[in-house]
Amino acid sequence: MNQERRNIINTQISALQDVEHALTDVAEAEQEAFDNMPEGLQNSARGEATQEALNQLEEALECIRSACDALSEAMGGK
Repeated sequence: MNQERRNIINTQISALQDVEHALTDVAEAEQEAFDNMPEGLQNSARGEATQEALNQLEEALECIRSACDALSEAMGGK
């Protein structure tokens, strides 16, 4: 792979890492909001929706990390 294509991939990895950091902040804020809910609310439909949102955010974060790893591997592990 030539340097121009490596630079493009590195730029995209950086963009994905920015998204990862932003979504991590969202997930942390959502987790904090859930943790601060009264127990009764945590066990309600609203609490369950919050937990599902957290699960989906974590899945998205795992996909982003996997994409970054795959892109790095595509460049020969650099």
